[in-house]
Amino acid sequence: MIKNNIFLLSLAFLLVACVDNNTYVNSDKTIYNNAQKHSAKIEEKNEPIITPEEYKQMLREQSATTEDTSTAVDMNEALMDFYDEWKSVKYKYGGNSKTGIDCSAFIQRIYKEKFDVNIPRTTRTQVKVGKKIKRSELEMGDLVFFKTGVRDRHVGIYMGDGSFMHASIKGVKFTKLDKSYYKRKYWTSRRILN
Repeated sequence: MIKNNIFLLSLAFLLVACVDNNTYVNSDKTIYNNAQKHSAKIEEKNEPIITPEEYKQMLREQSATTEDTSTAVDMNEALMDFYDEWKSVKYKYGGNSKTGIDCSAFIQRIYKEKFDVNIPRTTRTQVKVGKKIKRSELEMGDLVFFKTGVRDRHVGIYMGDGSFMHASIKGVKFTKLDKSYYKRKYWTSRRILN
């Protein structure tokens, strides 16, 4: 009897060892080989391709569900909203209203109204806040400073793509950093928002 049990046990091990290890059974009892299994996994990983418009909408929806206003989409919308509110305002040295505004007041208002961040009123004090960064490291929302005279300073907010928004003598506008005047007068950059 012991010999019969040992024989049956040996036969069982032999049969188990001969089973094709390249097969598996899924939940609906369908048998697949490894190649089919791999193909099925690849199909599960592939996601549908979306258009740029769908991607932008997805980013807006994601940012609406979080309180993180530092995303590029949120920041761009906030800065463009501010621009739309102030684009027809003329420059006025010392001004801080829609009847006239100077560069540092313009920047101070953007940070307070759009990001709830208090920064100093003057360019000379604004250049001391935040973290100094290289021009090559600029990101949307960073401050760019210029030495426009022996004692005169100017500030704008970087908008990406080599442009900055500022209250210039010609009013609130966008200007390229590589415009010859501003390229020559560039001084430093600061990051206020993380």
